[in-house]
Amino acid sequence: MTTKVAIIQMRCAPQPDKNLAAALRHIAAAAKRGAQVVCLPELFRSRYFCQTEDHALFQLAEPIPGATTAALGAAAKEHGIILIGSIFERRSAGVYHNTNVLFDDTGKLIGKYRKMHIPDDPLYYEKFYFTPGDLGFQTFPTKRGNIGTLVCWDQWYPEGARLTALKGAQILFYPTAIGWHQTEKKKFGKKQYDAWVTIQRSHAIANGCFVAAPNRIGVEGTVQFWGGSFICDPFGEIITRASHDKEEILLADCDFNQVEITRQHWPFLRDRRIDAYAGITQRFLDA
Repeated sequence: MTTKVAIIQMRCAPQPDKNLAAALRHIAAAAKRGAQVVCLPELFRSRYFCQTEDHALFQLAEPIPGATTAALGAAAKEHGIILIGSIFERRSAGVYHNTNVLFDDTGKLIGKYRKMHIPDDPLYYEKFYFTPGDLGFQTFPTKRGNIGTLVCWDQWYPEGARLTALKGAQILFYPTAIGWHQTEKKKFGKKQYDAWVTIQRSHAIANGCFVAAPNRIGVEGTVQFWGGSFICDPFGEIITRASHDKEEILLADCDFNQVEITRQHWPFLRDRRIDAYAGITQRFLDA
């Protein structure tokens, strides 16, 4: 099965409704170019608000189902596509998640994934806003392939990629909001971006699956989001990659038969020593 996958790299404005309208335009443009699966970047409806700890910003959260999921579901149905969006989910008073939602080509919400790994770094104060996910790592069967969805900080953890792949994922999507601290860019910028690409390519290689990572662009506060969205194949080869400063729709024909073939030739899943991995669930192994 060959599926045309699109990831959207976009700039986010201060107004949520403006961002939603822009996202819907990008989705329509991707579908017009033949996309069958479309994925938006992380928390696309707003600027990346986690740069500060501000209780007022919880007003950005919304329920699932809600206004954004209704709009995304309608777009999926209108264009006959599988659609992945990223929502600041209000689950209940005091419990909020960073959540991916996935719609089939009838507009039905067929799954959601709540971000498991929550960072707390300078200008990425996500632990203030998000409760860690409690739905586990998931793969969603669709008529366009088996789709695994993770979110941003999850991309640094091989465990998340592996468990999602073990549930049958043929492609891993990582909606992302990541960028440079402008004071660090000159010294560390290239290394940081290269590490981001390398770790995700490694997930593709280790698990024999496709990986797609849509990021945002633009300067928000003191963070310059680095774009550079990409899609790579099960050998980790980059099929298509975006610029660092332009809105773009990346498309790739993903032949999911390559997953089977790659895993036959590089049988990493076959040779796993599952009898020897007991320590992986411990925080640290003392000498």
